[in-house]
Amino acid sequence: MARALIVVDVQNDFCEGGSLAVAGGADVAFRIGELLHQWHEAEPDDRQYAYVVATRDHHIDPGDHFSREPDYVHSWPRHCVAGTDGVSFHPNLDPQPFDAIFDKGEYAAAYSGFEGKSHEGGHALADWLRGKGVTDVDVCGIATDYCVRATALDARKEGFDTTVLINLTAGVAPSSTEQALTDLRTAGVNVT
Repeated sequence: MARALIVVDVQNDFCEGGSLAVAGGADVAFRIGELLHQWHEAEPDDRQYAYVVATRDHHIDPGDHFSREPDYVHSWPRHCVAGTDGVSFHPNLDPQPFDAIFDKGEYAAAYSGFEGKSHEGGHALADWLRGKGVTDVDVCGIATDYCVRATALDARKEGFDTTVLINLTAGVAPSSTEQALTDLRTAGVNVT
C-alpha cells in the first residue's frame, strides 16, 4: 500500500496576476511548496508520500473551452497556453520534486488530471499510479470547484482511497466550492 500526492494545476495563469487567476492561488502554491519542501528533505522511510505527481492544463487548441465572451462555467478566457509562461508551475512550488507530470487539455477541455498523459511514456495517471502500487491519494491544488473536484472524483472512480486536502486548495467561487465539497463527500471522497 502506497500513498501519492496529486498537485492539481498550480500554474501561473491560475494564480494572482495570471489570465484566469483564482483568489488565494499564490498562497496555496506557497503552502503546497512548504509541504513539498518537507517531503523532499525527509528521509525516504519517513516520507508521508511514496510519490508526488502534478497535473497541468496544457492547451494548444481546446476548441470552445476558450471564448472571447466566456460564461465561466463551460468556457473561459485563454489560459495555460502551451509555450507561454502561464502554463508554468507557480514559483512558490519550489522545489518541484515531481515524480511525473501529467498534461491535459491540449485539444479539448479537460478538468481531471486523469484525462492527462505523462511527459515520459505517455501514461495515463491511473495506470501510472497503479504501476507504482499506489492505493491512496491526497489531492490538492487549483481550483477546488473545477479541476481538484474532477480529479478527486475520478480518483475515487478509479478505486483509489481519495482525500482532498481542503486547506491546500483555492476555489473559484464560494457557492460552487461548497457544491464541489458536497459532491466529493457524496462520492466517498474524504475532505480534510
